[in-house]
Amino acid sequence: MSVDLASLPADLPAPQDDGGADHLRGARVPDVALRATDGSTVSLAKLKGRTVVYAYPRTGEPGKAPLVDDWDAIPGARGCTPQSCDFRDHFQALKALGVGQVHGLSTQTREYQQEAATRLHLPFTLLSDSHRALAMAARLPTLEAGGETLLKRLTLVIDDGVVTQVFYPVFPPDQSARQVIAWLESQARA
Repeated sequence: MSVDLASLPADLPAPQDDGGADHLRGARVPDVALRATDGSTVSLAKLKGRTVVYAYPRTGEPGKAPLVDDWDAIPGARGCTPQSCDFRDHFQALKALGVGQVHGLSTQTREYQQEAATRLHLPFTLLSDSHRALAMAARLPTLEAGGETLLKRLTLVIDDGVVTQVFYPVFPPDQSARQVIAWLESQARA
């Protein structure tokens, strides 16, 4: 059975806020080198200006089965491709609102992420935290599935290495970038 990675089931369960990201707002991002899909190495702590980072459990691969049979039943698991596409489609709007950089983040390897970045024509990089160094240092919320530790879906607005806004949990994932845009616009009006 082929799964349409670009769409979301109507009965997708919404994740609940478990408090797993409460400590992040106002926190300095740990200085951890992450491999990017363009071959560079990125430390979110060292980036100047405003950066948006969206973390996701894992992208699927066309024609391959999900990590676990009940993937769609895990609240917050399904939707990595639609989330990435939302950031792709709203990339210029984010830039117009002062976002200097956008990055996706998962615990998948850079090589695995490269397929999604190419297939989805992403105008930004995906970052690999395959050793979970950033996840552990920043105490990012995680979930276990199929014997793997994956990031729970969240979005961070980072200004000069400090987290200024946290979106957690993110739902629905295909509106993640638009949630950030709405927040940025509200900040501009304030």
